[in-house]
Amino acid sequence: MPYTTQPTEYSQRLYPWAIARLLPDLQQSIVGRFRTPADAEGHLLCLRRLIPNARFVLFFDRDPDLAPQVEVTSIVRPVRLTHL
Repeated sequence: MPYTTQPTEYSQRLYPWAIARLLPDLQQSIVGRFRTPADAEGHLLCLRRLIPNARFVLFFDRDPDLAPQVEVTSIVRPVRLTHL
């Protein structure tokens, strides 16, 4: 994958914790970015319950400018979950 040479957007720097879905053929797709590790871990637990057969990885993106450029499907912000 090509590396990006453009500076990272300010909004991505505010959310350094990321969850990526591991796909076949060593591909990945970032499904969300978070400000705190607690928010990321909570979202990761929900994803694993909703999609048990998928593989996800949680990581701290220390310097997004040096990371391989991947498609970001969404930037997730914390939401309050209510019991149904």
